[in-house]
Amino acid sequence: MIWPTRNFALFALVPAFMSLSLLFPNGEVMRFALFGLDALLVLVAFVDLMTVVGPPRLKATRVVGKVASLGEPGQVTLAIENHARRSRLVTVQDDVPDPFVAEPTSFPFTVQAKAMTEADYTLTPNRRGSYLLRRVHVFLSSRLGLWRRSVKLPCESTVRVYPDVKQIARYAMLARRDRLSAIGVRRSRRLGNDNEFERLRDYIEGDEPRTIDWRSTARRRKLTVRAYQANQSQRVIFLIDAGRMMAGDVGGGLTPLDHAFNAMLLLAHVALVRGDQVGLLVYADRVRAYVPPAGGAKRTNRFVHAVHNVFPELVESRHERAFLELEKRCRKRSLVVLMTNVFDDVNAEQVVGHLGNISGRHLPLGVFLRDRDLFDLADRADTTEVGPALYRAAAAASMLTWRERVLVELRRKGALTLDVFPDELTAPLVNRYLEIKARHLL
Repeated sequence: MIWPTRNFALFALVPAFMSLSLLFPNGEVMRFALFGLDALLVLVAFVDLMTVVGPPRLKATRVVGKVASLGEPGQVTLAIENHARRSRLVTVQDDVPDPFVAEPTSFPFTVQAKAMTEADYTLTPNRRGSYLLRRVHVFLSSRLGLWRRSVKLPCESTVRVYPDVKQIARYAMLARRDRLSAIGVRRSRRLGNDNEFERLRDYIEGDEPRTIDWRSTARRRKLTVRAYQANQSQRVIFLIDAGRMMAGDVGGGLTPLDHAFNAMLLLAHVALVRGDQVGLLVYADRVRAYVPPAGGAKRTNRFVHAVHNVFPELVESRHERAFLELEKRCRKRSLVVLMTNVFDDVNAEQVVGHLGNISGRHLPLGVFLRDRDLFDLADRADTTEVGPALYRAAAAASMLTWRERVLVELRRKGALTLDVFPDELTAPLVNRYLEIKARHLL
């Protein structure tokens, strides 16, 4: 596509203003001069047009990371190769998908003949998923700047946007420095002793007498104690609701499901480092993703890849299908972490019923994500004000009271609960896991 520029319009104004002289007496003298000037301008414009017509003889290459982290800017390098015999004045704009923010959006530069020029910009993803950057848009300027041409150069690159995985690196760094309190993770005092036998070792002053193994001591003729370690290879299974209850923007373009995935990834890392096995099941009206429980520090990569392209759907969640899959796939006692929300009696009855049914075989933990707008509306209740505002606040307070009754019923049936705002989920969830491990509930 080729179009005239502002310079062309200014160029054409010269004969236009000169043609006004025809309105005055003796203006006929200028007629032939104007015809000659018009012909000259048309010739110059045509010759300048020829400098952008024809094969562009340009090639674009892009250097971009195949993996990006949600909300974290990354650097992209665009290279334009000019195979023509003369230099080109170009403006380059990358084919950036809608969920991305590019800074700057475009940049002009000159590509010398038989040479290559590079330009860098930052690309910030605001949504998880897999995205294809198909082409590079190049705007060519003619030699005199009277014309501009748009050229689309093929250049495909795939970028996978994962949840916030950099929080894992921050957690590891703070754990090494014993500063986990900076992100809200607190130490849980272990109740009693570790209860899984590890090995026999020599007695060291300060060991508790009840740990002495008298039979081994008699055989070795040397005080020998039993060494215990924390239970390992226990299981943590995440059931994450991806239905309509987890949709909506809770700030920063993130949904409750995004915050649930971020918290899940950090807790999975913590559990895997402690030797536990971790599994994942994401569901809506069907199972959307499943990762069988297993151990190993590198297991986190499986979870990242499994959920990076899963988004909330505006459908009713089939909780019974998720718990049926849990029953078929996981018979060993596990900590079952259900992340969802409840706004109506039907969903609340299903969640309470299923979590209550598995209590005993498993240790259920119901994680419910609060709606901040609902809590803010209830907090603004003013009993002195009569009108719609009072009724809205009363309705919000009534709904929160109903919600608390649901949580009480869950606790009565033996399930643990966690009720937090989505953007404050990570630290309380990790703290609850550490508390469960410290109290040997699993």
